[in-house]
Amino acid sequence: MDGLERLRALCLALPEVTERLSHGEPTWFIRDKKTFVMFANQHHDDRIGFWCAAPEGAQQELLTTDPDHFFRPPYVGHRGWLGVYLDVDDVDWDQLAELVRDAYRQVAPKSLAALVD
Repeated sequence: MDGLERLRALCLALPEVTERLSHGEPTWFIRDKKTFVMFANQHHDDRIGFWCAAPEGAQQELLTTDPDHFFRPPYVGHRGWLGVYLDVDDVDWDQLAELVRDAYRQVAPKSLAALVD
């Protein structure tokens, strides 16, 4: 399974998530309204990854400790969103699953966020 398919499976496993294209990229929404993850296939550079909502401070911590795997995405990075590279050899899918769940919790209504481990 490639990076997009694995990311898709993580996102669609969460309650009331839908997928549609936004800005030409697969994007996942909660209740078809609020974006929490966006795929980035060489969207603004020559890299493959995704952008996701992140808890306060997570972006800075991950950029500082692991810049080979994480980046500040354009347009939403100033709001604390996190960029994650998928075109590296050592993708930690357990960590990315947790980042996707964190993104969901950041954006979802409290009633839905409570349903996520």
